[in-house]
Amino acid sequence: MNLRTGIMLVGCLGLQVTGWAQKDSAVTVHSFTVQQCVEYGLKNNLQVKNALLDVQIQEQTNKNITAMAYPQINGSLGTTHFPNVAVQSFPNFIAAATYGVLALEGVKDGNGNTIVPPSDFGFVQAAFGTKWNASAGITLSQILFDGQVFVGLQARQTSMDFQRKAVDVTNDAIKVNIYKIYYQLVASKIQTDQIDANISRLEKLKHDANELFKNGFAEKLDVDKVVVQLANLQTERTNLQKVIDNGYLGLKYLIGMPIKDSLVLTDGITDEKIKEGLLNEGVYDYKDRNDFQYLQLAKRLNEYNIKRYQLTKLPSANLNASYSKIAQRNSFSFFGKGDWFASSFVGLSINVPIFAGLAKNASIQKSRLELKQTENQLDNLKNSIDNDVAAATNNFKNAILTLDFQKQNMALAEKVYDQSKKKYEIGTGSNTEINNAQTDLRIAQNNYVNALYNAIIARVDYLKAVGKL
Repeated sequence: MNLRTGIMLVGCLGLQVTGWAQKDSAVTVHSFTVQQCVEYGLKNNLQVKNALLDVQIQEQTNKNITAMAYPQINGSLGTTHFPNVAVQSFPNFIAAATYGVLALEGVKDGNGNTIVPPSDFGFVQAAFGTKWNASAGITLSQILFDGQVFVGLQARQTSMDFQRKAVDVTNDAIKVNIYKIYYQLVASKIQTDQIDANISRLEKLKHDANELFKNGFAEKLDVDKVVVQLANLQTERTNLQKVIDNGYLGLKYLIGMPIKDSLVLTDGITDEKIKEGLLNEGVYDYKDRNDFQYLQLAKRLNEYNIKRYQLTKLPSANLNASYSKIAQRNSFSFFGKGDWFASSFVGLSINVPIFAGLAKNASIQKSRLELKQTENQLDNLKNSIDNDVAAATNNFKNAILTLDFQKQNMALAEKVYDQSKKKYEIGTGSNTEINNAQTDLRIAQNNYVNALYNAIIARVDYLKAVGKL
């Protein structure tokens, strides 16, 4: 990717943002080194903010898990009104008992006959209960043993580490883009300076060609050629500035800076600074990569998941206790005189899993397969890191070689242009010769800037590959 195309893509990222609220306020000027730019971005980028919120969400999830191991205490208070107390029918046991006593005692009726109980005493109806009932109580439950809860308690710290590492992975992605865009814009300043220098050269050449034309030593065509070249350079300068402005918009959006604020980049870039990146070639550790550590934590969580499902096959035990008071009235007079009757119990319940349709076995097998997937992802990531480091190392070396070559080529092109200009000024060189030298110089300058940008990208990619960015 050449410099201008890269900046344009970054600019498009910034311009695609919609709904950016703008408020009237004083413009804030930020003068940032690349490190300050990274620090600002890691505080204000919305992706990073959401990743940090995930950490806070996990903290609350862990509190929920911890709460399950604590006693659960609940209070209750209620009243019930029965406008019509339910009536129940039942055998007439009162009559049966009365006749039984009379028959036992040999009681005779008015005619002198022994009283004989009837064959059917029938039914009686009665309303049991009162119109108003009230109750107040407190219940307690405590998990004595539950394998899933205990595994959840053990996995709390790993879950927190997992979310924090997700923040680090997000930070890495943001940092890579910030470094690339920052130095890309710094390199664009070099290209801008080169175009300005070329414009100054052409303006001087235009003046000289015009003077030679006035004195009959040059043709009008020579002047026109310089005017065309000058116009092309000025247009190129204007277009480049627009692309750079869009690049700044893209960088502001990436680091979460308000568009209305002004951003000044204070770091410079040199060939020597770029070459400092190739450190300990061929020596790296997978654990230096946050994405590798992230997958390792995911693997550990998978192992906890297997353990959780395995413990569902064990019995669970719970302690339960309750204390309550009940009052019954025919009117709503619970706060006056009258008895409240106490009721309480303490119980132990043990739930023994016997058969659940093989669901537990399926869950255990599923979690083992998920663990295997994570292990495969780790192996794949190792291969990917090896490939990234090898490719990044090669690209970095080639980028440095190309940068040195293009720098030498640009210096030679400048020397050729200076010599052609001197020959033209003393009348021993042609206008075509100096125009060709100018064109070659512009090509060499563009090639150098593109090589500089490619070297910057290669350096960032290399440091990212070895986990040292």
